[in-house]
Amino acid sequence: MKAWSRLAASSLFLGSLLYPVATLPAQERLAAPPAAAAESHKDADKDSTPVPPEKPVTTKHELALGGKTLKYTATTGTLTIRDEDDKPYGSIFYVAYTLDGAEPRTRPVSFLYNGGPGAASLWLHMGSFSPVRITTDSPNPTAGPPFKLVPNEYSLLDRSDLVFIDAPLTGFSRAVGKGTAKDFTGVDQDLRAFDRFVLRYLTVNQRWNSPKFLIGESYGTTRSAALADMLGNDGVQLNGVVLISSILNYNIRAGGYDILYIANLPSYAAAAWYFNKIPNKPADLAGWVDQARAFASGPYAQALFAGHNLAPAQLDSVAKEVSRLTGLSLDYVKEANLRISPTRFRKEVLREDRKTLGRYDMRFEGVDVDAAGEAPAYDASDTGITGAFVAAFHDYLERELKYDSTDAYHVSANSIGQWDWKHRPTSGGMGMGGGEQAQPWVAADLASAIRKNPHLRVFSANGYFDLATPFFATEYDLAHMDLDPSLKGNVQFGYYPSGHMIYLNLDALHQLKDDLAAFIDKAAK
Repeated sequence: MKAWSRLAASSLFLGSLLYPVATLPAQERLAAPPAAAAESHKDADKDSTPVPPEKPVTTKHELALGGKTLKYTATTGTLTIRDEDDKPYGSIFYVAYTLDGAEPRTRPVSFLYNGGPGAASLWLHMGSFSPVRITTDSPNPTAGPPFKLVPNEYSLLDRSDLVFIDAPLTGFSRAVGKGTAKDFTGVDQDLRAFDRFVLRYLTVNQRWNSPKFLIGESYGTTRSAALADMLGNDGVQLNGVVLISSILNYNIRAGGYDILYIANLPSYAAAAWYFNKIPNKPADLAGWVDQARAFASGPYAQALFAGHNLAPAQLDSVAKEVSRLTGLSLDYVKEANLRISPTRFRKEVLREDRKTLGRYDMRFEGVDVDAAGEAPAYDASDTGITGAFVAAFHDYLERELKYDSTDAYHVSANSIGQWDWKHRPTSGGMGMGGGEQAQPWVAADLASAIRKNPHLRVFSANGYFDLATPFFATEYDLAHMDLDPSLKGNVQFGYYPSGHMIYLNLDALHQLKDDLAAFIDKAAK
């Protein structure tokens, strides 16, 4: 999902959104650093971690896709990245799928990763576009093992080679040499590591002249937006960037906390539609969401901005429409002063049924110990799939990819408590100025990359039922890049009847595959 081991370590979102660490999914949640880890930093300058050799393991496979049999090679291993003094400081784990017999100069290559910060990329790897995928019972909790891996009829291998990258300190990626966690646990530190990995991969595999794409999910979109500009400055001209379930602005933006409620309202409306909590439910979800967008950016925003000066008649009118769109009672909306937090919505909308909604995917239903209280006890969209993904990936890595390691595979990294949220755009900034940002606003970086490379295409994929990175917030951020009218067409959007992990809904995955196939075909020309 996630952002967050997937989303981050602040407590609120504005412009995009931040939530308490306690709400992060298990698969991407970053635990507090153990005491032993803190002690190890004291000796970081004394000790040097051995640098493992780059010894890739290759296996041969076939995939029936689109009426053809694709023969491909899976390469599993690590690449060493070096610091400014050309000293090894990181060993980055990856799994690459390359089509046999393809011409590298014309064959696209895509780099894929999850978010966190501090999440390994098994979620995208096992759920989305690789040649295999895990089957789940989504949106119901997935039954216990043995879990099933199947050939992925929605793989992107027919359009691009695929390189899944585990972020530093996750998976089998490690600090080596004189490198320490501090070299990776920050916005810009993470960016530098990924920048150096991509450069290294292109060199080792002779892919400098291949069409190139970045595909990131959640915090992976934060990374991609800034990485696009950083790579461009290093001479790597990208063809496209795919943003899946985006968070592009961690800063508190003009307008204050009311932006949070405005950004979330259309997502609430989508959930109310899904659970039949609205009268005279329309058949078309997209049209219903359009109504919510118009209301949220118009009368609702005006009412919130009025604060306690809102006239009683206007309060009544706006509250009735909020109630109609969200399925919440009129009294509840008024008692909340029109401002419904995501946590409260997830607890309240199905309270009469004694159910709660998932955060990453509101289609998932949870059952708390009681129906009282203000917050769900857990995120059903997290617990419903974590065991299946983790177990399936470990089994696949050993049985199919033949990769053996004595190290533990870190699904998430113990780094959030140390994360440095400051960000200095490589090409200055806009609006907020060109200096250091207290927290990243990477839509500015992406805009810079597009201006300098007007051929760069961006595809923003959004789940209607995602309450971690609401689609309306993403639309807001991408609409505020101040692009020249000639460049607005470089950014396109896709919307899917799913949550944060769009691919958990197979119908949505099918649609997403078709959209990205067309996107890659056009951008790679």
